[in-house]
Amino acid sequence: MVKILLVDDDVDLTSMLSQYLVREGFDVTTVRDGETGVMEAISRDYALVVLDIMMPRLSGIEALRRIRATSPVPILMLTARGDDIDRIVGLDLGADDYVPKPCTPGELVARIRAILRRTEGRGSSGMAAAQRMVQVGELTLWPGNRQATWRGASLELTGTEFSLLEVLARHSGQLVSKQDISQQAFDRPLARFDRRIDVHISSIRQKLGTRPDGQSWIQSVRGLGYQLLED
Repeated sequence: MVKILLVDDDVDLTSMLSQYLVREGFDVTTVRDGETGVMEAISRDYALVVLDIMMPRLSGIEALRRIRATSPVPILMLTARGDDIDRIVGLDLGADDYVPKPCTPGELVARIRAILRRTEGRGSSGMAAAQRMVQVGELTLWPGNRQATWRGASLELTGTEFSLLEVLARHSGQLVSKQDISQQAFDRPLARFDRRIDVHISSIRQKLGTRPDGQSWIQSVRGLGYQLLED
């Protein structure tokens, strides 16, 4: 069974969500504060962590920071609806996705399964296609095990960053709309005012550095999308 860690101090919500997740075939562990959540997340083998932002003892943002310091486990953040600052900070620190609260159990399960598909290297084109190496110049991606190298050195990416970069690499030299990026990387249409693609692209740009001419390897066209340059 796929093991999920649910970290939230809302007793009623966690009870409802955990019961639904169990019915959907997941093995669920729940904890009710951020400090315990960090200890649990880094000491056991979970497929995914669901992490609330507002919690006692340790905020979800700080818990995310501590987990990311030692573990690449996929993390789905639960955020207050409209809480843009915490949401963007969370994505910037390495969260794989977020769900605004209150959320339905069905929506949460859909997001969890979408993240697991991405991190397991499976997609609509099938396992064989997902396993094939993708190379663009000095960038090499191995979708099967979510590994990447840049200029001969390991490139550390979060799960979401890998998914975004993979989409751009498969369309290198072409402008890809944010709507297409969202659909291919996250398995859903881009929501209005959703800035997570921009936040993650900014992080990827920093990790790739600049071209000899001082420009970014990932070019943007305002209002249209992004393009990974080939050389």
